[in-house]
Amino acid sequence: MLQFSYMKILLITVSARGHAIAEAIKKSRHNPEIIHVCNSRNPGIKKIADEQIVVDSLMDFDPILEIAKRTKPDFAIVAPDDPIGAGLVDALEEIGVKSMAPKKSLARIESSKSFTRDLVEKYGIDGNPKFKVFDKSSSEEEIRRYIEDDLDGEYVVKFDGLAGGKGVKVSGEHLMSAEEGVFFALKCLAGANQVVVEEKFVGSEFSLMSFVSGEQVVSMPAVQDHKRAYEGDTGPNTGGMGTYSSADHSLPFLKQEEIDKAHSINVQTAKALQEECGEPFKGILYGGFIVTKSGVKLIEYNARFGDPECLNVLPLLETDFVDICQAIINGDLNEDMVKFSSKATVCLYITPECYPNSKDLKGKTVEFPDIEDNARIFYGDLSEDDDGALRLGGSRTAGIVGIGDTTSEAQKIALDLCEQAKGPVRFRKDIGTESLIAKRIELMKELRSN
Repeated sequence: MLQFSYMKILLITVSARGHAIAEAIKKSRHNPEIIHVCNSRNPGIKKIADEQIVVDSLMDFDPILEIAKRTKPDFAIVAPDDPIGAGLVDALEEIGVKSMAPKKSLARIESSKSFTRDLVEKYGIDGNPKFKVFDKSSSEEEIRRYIEDDLDGEYVVKFDGLAGGKGVKVSGEHLMSAEEGVFFALKCLAGANQVVVEEKFVGSEFSLMSFVSGEQVVSMPAVQDHKRAYEGDTGPNTGGMGTYSSADHSLPFLKQEEIDKAHSINVQTAKALQEECGEPFKGILYGGFIVTKSGVKLIEYNARFGDPECLNVLPLLETDFVDICQAIINGDLNEDMVKFSSKATVCLYITPECYPNSKDLKGKTVEFPDIEDNARIFYGDLSEDDDGALRLGGSRTAGIVGIGDTTSEAQKIALDLCEQAKGPVRFRKDIGTESLIAKRIELMKELRSN
């Protein structure tokens, strides 16, 4: 196939998600030059990128803009939520660099929980819980009364901003009384102008990410994430210990109409964002959904690829990722441009043994096995010595992805590789297993029967 040259892509990212994006870019027929901007060197991206530039912070835009002016990329991909939410895409556009990511106003779909709930309600999109937004003028009694009387003590409190996955607490899991809910809500208000208190959903969660360019929405395979640190979905929440997807691009506990419903909510939300903000959303719209006894409901939105979900779907992409990015930017995205192979995936995250409770093992060495064509390894929080030795960071180390004809086959591939990792690390063995999936299926049978 003819290879194109002289294309440059500015990739602003860290983490295993960024490694997966870099791999997808490198597979492109355009043979693009990748300029990777990061605040810590990722050993996986280092092997792929043509140039890797380290800056002190991805939230300090001036050095990034200087790099963009010097390198003159065809476009940028901004992957992390914080710089997207803070307006890096706007700043890049002001110097003539388009991005495959949304501008600040549109990124409020992730950076402001109240904006999302209000938008969904305003435009009549199905999926919202019962909710109320409180501000600094709200009293403790108002919040308590809403939790006890309107929500019957079954509630969720959400910090109205980006909080690195630590801004949401759920009754019965993190908050054991109305008093604790009020206390956390007031704590949120100390750091933000508003806090959202909403109805607690009961059901099975799943992620549906979509490529979006204005009102053009093309969805990816559905994925289920497991955030709890330990097997059996126990322990504290994490950034995600692993994920799985099915060969039919649905999930075993979902009906087709439920996937269709989630896609429809993404389509309606993209349209509402364009109407509300006066310009098109361009990038990844990642919906976190839950199937309840009342149907599909919206938990939250993110304005970028999920991690680990990105690690599941991008290795299955059969069409050209760079073509998709350009179509999103240019406004000519269509379904024919996006094809995924009919394979199942299981991603298991390797982490330090002490994760997420401490960072005591930071700097210890870790070794990984060789990876075959039916698997991927995406490096996260780890560093590489001059001699090639890999050292642990304090967070998730690497996502190992098995790819197979069935979820069971993919799970076995990922599990075998994880067990060959050497060092003070651990992983969850139960993600993607038939027994854990069966529990989801039984839960949905029970909810649907009610």
